[in-house]
Amino acid sequence: MIRLFLFLLSVLLSSLLVWFPYPALAVEQIPVAASAAAPAETVPPPEAASPSPAAPQVTALDLYKQLDAIADKAFKATNEGDFRTAEDYWTQIIETLPQTAAAWSNRGNAKVSQNKLQSALVDYNKAIELAPDAPDPYLNRGTALEGLGKWEEAIADYNRVLELDPKDPAAFNNRGNAKAGLGQWEAAVVDYKQATELVRDYAFANANYALALYQLGKQDEAVRKMRNLVRKYPQFADMRAALTAALWAQGKQGEAESQWVSAVGLDSRYKDLNWLRNDRRWPPEMVSAMEKFLKLKA
Repeated sequence: MIRLFLFLLSVLLSSLLVWFPYPALAVEQIPVAASAAAPAETVPPPEAASPSPAAPQVTALDLYKQLDAIADKAFKATNEGDFRTAEDYWTQIIETLPQTAAAWSNRGNAKVSQNKLQSALVDYNKAIELAPDAPDPYLNRGTALEGLGKWEEAIADYNRVLELDPKDPAAFNNRGNAKAGLGQWEAAVVDYKQATELVRDYAFANANYALALYQLGKQDEAVRKMRNLVRKYPQFADMRAALTAALWAQGKQGEAESQWVSAVGLDSRYKDLNWLRNDRRWPPEMVSAMEKFLKLKA
């Protein structure tokens, strides 16, 4: 998000450096021909009209400040989960400066958060058309393609990000997700591991890494990583729920129950196996472990 914001500001600034207020149009008076029958007479010239006060011109700096304020409102709305309002703010920026690639990309993000995936793709495509060498629109478009189950196309976008920025941790994490969508768990683990090596505190990449390890039968290593994440991030519902299922499968019912109380207190969606399978996209082995726990609880 920070990178997108900085990119937006840089594009705005470069646009404003060549932007000038439109000049006032000069209205040319059309002379009226005198009638031949009319007597010639001397007509005194009309009094000059008093000039009206000039309207204040909008400067490049004024426009920059206005759009900067709108972008701040868009990010605030996003942080508050009001994605519809965020979309409207990005639209205002696009209407003023349609060449701003980051605004198109950010509006796409607001649409993805509303599950308007096809419409988001239109925005991302426009952002890529405007800034073909910027990595963020490809990264964001890949996320929308994942949501549509277009794993190969998503991977192609993440590969493009890594061509532009070989050390982008989000691209490795997201490519791992897309490979997981294809059932390529070993390849996914490689990408998740790379993401965590680039940014050790990348919580979601570490979580995905742990879940993928569990899918590959490396339960002990997976549980160690889950414990470490819960210790470091006590409010991390995803890992508390995963620990619940993994510990229950290991016969550690008491600890599993304790983790479960915390997990559902933070996010009740972990009770829904369909959500786990289709939205959160846990690996099959992890979903199966949770299903066993929930059935025994019931």
